[in-house]
Amino acid sequence: MSTAAKRRLIRDFKRLASDPPVGISGSPNPDNIMVWNAVIFGPPDTPFEDGSFRLTLTFTDSYPNKPPTVRFVSKMFHPNIYVNGELCLDILQNRWSPTYDVAAILTSVQSLLNDPNPSSPANVEAAQLYKDNIKEYERKVKATVEASWLDGNEVIEEPSASTSAPVRAAA
Repeated sequence: MSTAAKRRLIRDFKRLASDPPVGISGSPNPDNIMVWNAVIFGPPDTPFEDGSFRLTLTFTDSYPNKPPTVRFVSKMFHPNIYVNGELCLDILQNRWSPTYDVAAILTSVQSLLNDPNPSSPANVEAAQLYKDNIKEYERKVKATVEASWLDGNEVIEEPSASTSAPVRAAA
């Protein structure tokens, strides 16, 4: 593993643990700092409100020069999230900058939930409903929110007390 990538991920974790964005939590896997588990809470006053969505972030030795792979583990219904959980998000592709850290990545993912780009869909059905039938889109999103409450705790290990980042609930 690249020492530079490891140092940067340690710095990212310290920042996330000491000053977490509202509704976001993340920490490295205790056995592999290159793989992180994260939770994003749905933003207030959106169809995703009250949802608790699990993600994984996988980093390479090229981080921060190359972005991590970010994937939802929780089932999602969103125009820019593929059925397999992968994201279509510009900052993880052609607009990546080494100045982005884990907190910025997760904040961008959280913002994407309420600000989809239906003209560049990863999920065509979700994009079509978002454009043509917002009520049905919101109904399907609310079903994923309810599913997130039951989202298998067995899927992602809970971080140990020594490595878990605090989560601030949205006000």
